[in-house]
Amino acid sequence: MIKSMKTLLATIALTAAGVATAADVKELNFGIIATEKAGALKQMWEPFLDDMTKSVGVKVNGFYATDYAGIIEAQRFNKVHIAWYGNKAAIDAVDRAGGEVFAQFVDLDGTPGYYSYIITHKDSPIKTLDQVLKNGKDYSFGIGDPSSTSGTLVPTYYVFSLNNLDPKTHFKVMRSSNHEGNFLAVLNKQVDVATSNSEMTEKMKEKSPEKLEQIRILWTSPLIPRDPLVWRKDLPSDLKAKIQNFVTGYGKNEREKEILKNMYRLAGFKASTDAQLIPIRQLELFKDRKKIESDENMSAAEKKAKFDDIDAKLAVLAKQK
Repeated sequence: MIKSMKTLLATIALTAAGVATAADVKELNFGIIATEKAGALKQMWEPFLDDMTKSVGVKVNGFYATDYAGIIEAQRFNKVHIAWYGNKAAIDAVDRAGGEVFAQFVDLDGTPGYYSYIITHKDSPIKTLDQVLKNGKDYSFGIGDPSSTSGTLVPTYYVFSLNNLDPKTHFKVMRSSNHEGNFLAVLNKQVDVATSNSEMTEKMKEKSPEKLEQIRILWTSPLIPRDPLVWRKDLPSDLKAKIQNFVTGYGKNEREKEILKNMYRLAGFKASTDAQLIPIRQLELFKDRKKIESDENMSAAEKKAKFDDIDAKLAVLAKQK
């Protein structure tokens, strides 16, 4: 009894200490996924992070990782405090890393989202998605980061799951890379087909239009909500207010507009919440359902139990909209 009381008191003391130090944040680490070379990302993001530092009064450092998992784990262990994610990765950050969506990208041309693509080289004999679906063993395939919304989740569901195919077994070879890596792999004919997205296409249209002319788009997804920014829920409320005011107010003068334009053709950010992840959560559950349906080793009773669980989760999400 005495030992358990001591343990409880120690836990309370540690919690209180954590609250006390949280209000005195000296630095913030901003997680950024390496969709392309780190040097290029720093050039794009550092002016924005420097302005954030001046505005919120806390040093903001860029934390550049090669995959979403690295940023999610860093946020989980309080090494990253704010991060840019795709919607799928944001779900993991919210569920496993104490994260909370607080803002969303606003596109330069005003579109509320972006698109996932399946691409091939313009010289390729592949002219249609139907060829890819029927003759997968003839082709090599480049898929995105496992936590990428447009690089993996959306094409996996719409292109493969709905056609009862698994990309891991459908193709001769499958390799994973970021958006730039997959685009260049198709451009250099290192893979036959790959996932990409409209953000990469717009960037190539501006910077290297001759490269974009070498690419054929075989499939375009439904609209995907623009990427969210996620902070740790346990950041001090006064600091959160400063961060959100800075982020949603950024882009008012020509200098800031140019910085945002270089950051994936952004016009700015708008306030958002975890609710923007609901369509992606539904997509994940629909994908799980298709996988269970095609599992020949699972009994009817097991399938029913899993379907009931999925339906219950979908019902909860429908009420949250």
